[in-house]
Amino acid sequence: MTKLANLTAFSLFATLIGVGCADQAAKVTSSPETFEVTSIKAVRPTLVNTIGALEKKDIAGAKAAFEAYDSAWNGIEVYINTRNTDLYKELELNLQAKVTKALSTPDADAATIIPDVQAMLAKYEEAISMIQKAAPLNPLYDEVARLRIVRAHVREVNPALKAGDIAKARKSFTAFDDNWDSIEDLIKARSEDAYTAIEKGMIQIEQAFMPAQPDVEQVTALVNGLTQQYNAIVTQVVTDARQAK
Repeated sequence: MTKLANLTAFSLFATLIGVGCADQAAKVTSSPETFEVTSIKAVRPTLVNTIGALEKKDIAGAKAAFEAYDSAWNGIEVYINTRNTDLYKELELNLQAKVTKALSTPDADAATIIPDVQAMLAKYEEAISMIQKAAPLNPLYDEVARLRIVRAHVREVNPALKAGDIAKARKSFTAFDDNWDSIEDLIKARSEDAYTAIEKGMIQIEQAFMPAQPDVEQVTALVNGLTQQYNAIVTQVVTDARQAK
């Protein structure tokens, strides 16, 4: 074989090795994120939206965005609380409490609230980074999060009813109903009785919402009953997750 042929063969071999390495690197970098990471990342935009509204001095918009954060946070906070209690306390008990209080004042000042929400966003990004680098938790924690993420919608119903916002209450219940099928097997596997009671409660709530002006006391009682059954299952899974880790 001539020197030119040898050089050509070597170049082709090197190219193939390079392509193989690139393909392998692509497979590594494109590996799917865990449910924990994707779920926590999904909450981040609510904080960004809160800041955006405050920068426009839109207090009503900031309140709505921050309420969305609070609801979404309830679904995934178990991950952060389990991994880093101090970070969890800083996010919920310190920063979130301050922002909630500031937004609820009659003369809420956007300029003074922005730094606390920015601090929350920084801490939240710290949590994302921490979890991306960490080993996965016991898979039962994903079950806890899935149950809590879906439950977050039904938790919004009664506060909306109390505030007289029937449209929001209906929307939140519909969101719960729409997402129920994603976790109903988890409920059923734990308790046939709880599963049946929740299914029955959902039908009753749907019917109670049909009038233009539903009976608020009736809906509230039905939602409380459904939530009680649901919470019992969440508690079971949380207990098992903590004992298994």
